[in-house]
Amino acid sequence: MANLTFLNNTVFDHGASAQLGDVLAAHGIKRPLMCTDQGLVKLGMARDIAGKLSNDITLSIFDDTPENPTQSAVEKAVERYQADGCDGIVALGGGSSMDLAKAVALAVTHEGDLIDYTAGLGGVEKISKVAPLVAIPTTSGTGSEVSSGSVIIMNNGEKLILISPHLRPLTAICDPELTTGLPPSLTAATGMDAVTHCIEALLSPEINPPAEAVGLDGVERAVRDGNLLKAVKDGNDLNARWHMMMAATEGAMAFSKGLGAVHSMSHACGADENLRLHHGTLNAVFLPTILDFNRDHVGDKYARLNRAMGLSEHADPADHIRQLNADLGLPANITEMGVERDQIRHLAEHAAKDVCTFTNPRPCSQSEYETLYEIALG
Repeated sequence: MANLTFLNNTVFDHGASAQLGDVLAAHGIKRPLMCTDQGLVKLGMARDIAGKLSNDITLSIFDDTPENPTQSAVEKAVERYQADGCDGIVALGGGSSMDLAKAVALAVTHEGDLIDYTAGLGGVEKISKVAPLVAIPTTSGTGSEVSSGSVIIMNNGEKLILISPHLRPLTAICDPELTTGLPPSLTAATGMDAVTHCIEALLSPEINPPAEAVGLDGVERAVRDGNLLKAVKDGNDLNARWHMMMAATEGAMAFSKGLGAVHSMSHACGADENLRLHHGTLNAVFLPTILDFNRDHVGDKYARLNRAMGLSEHADPADHIRQLNADLGLPANITEMGVERDQIRHLAEHAAKDVCTFTNPRPCSQSEYETLYEIALG
């Protein structure tokens, strides 16, 4: 069993979820609220995890996490937390459940409207100690189990970021066996989310060589070594699942130095509750477009990225990602995902205000985002 202590304490290996009881005890949590989704409840995974706890633990479950978590869902979970007298939170699921859980941990310990704590409104300095949180990812994508951010669709319709070291789970329990039931399409989409994190973190102009090294290692595991394709082709390949979960965790470790325009564009699309678009799929589709856009603003980083992907120094990383998306069975453009041209102006306005745009290596205006969305339409 590996214990990673890079940003928080991460228990990492096959079967690690059996450690949940010990982890809760270590943090003094006796009445946790599990934030999860109905799919995992129907699959029996929430029950299986709960069955590993001793009788000393009284577990409550909130399973109404949306695909893209909303402030209204956070408020419902807060009501459950308070009604059941909970003293901590367990996040079980993908990025949505973990983002919701972080927002709940914040909301039960801070007064006022959740939007007041978002990064764009100076919320970073307003966030202090939150309810104790343990995260158990069931996908290999967001790496939210080790990150300090949470993305929530607020009641005003904007998809905004909460960010603070206080929001980082105290302990992450990474058990690759929990991902073996993911269908190929979701394995592909979440895997490309992890790859995008690693790449955008590398390209961020912020100076943090250790974070870049971690991101490049994640790219090597997922792309060069072929573990993403292997996991898509055979979901029971435990070795590939192990390396993809590590790549996802590394992606979030790396993006401590920031993300970029891919995420700004994805956040804007993800805020549309009618489209209900998957964040990782959006990242995969937008990544080649932004690699083209950033090409002359990254110094030697494309050569380093190419080496990590197993390509020649002068290869085109954007073309390689386009081919990888095709091999994974992901959409070639956002038109295939249901985005229409008349939505572009609104999307570009949202993207230009998104906090991730400020660490893109090339500044991007609203009009440039409009052009990028046009390109991504295909």
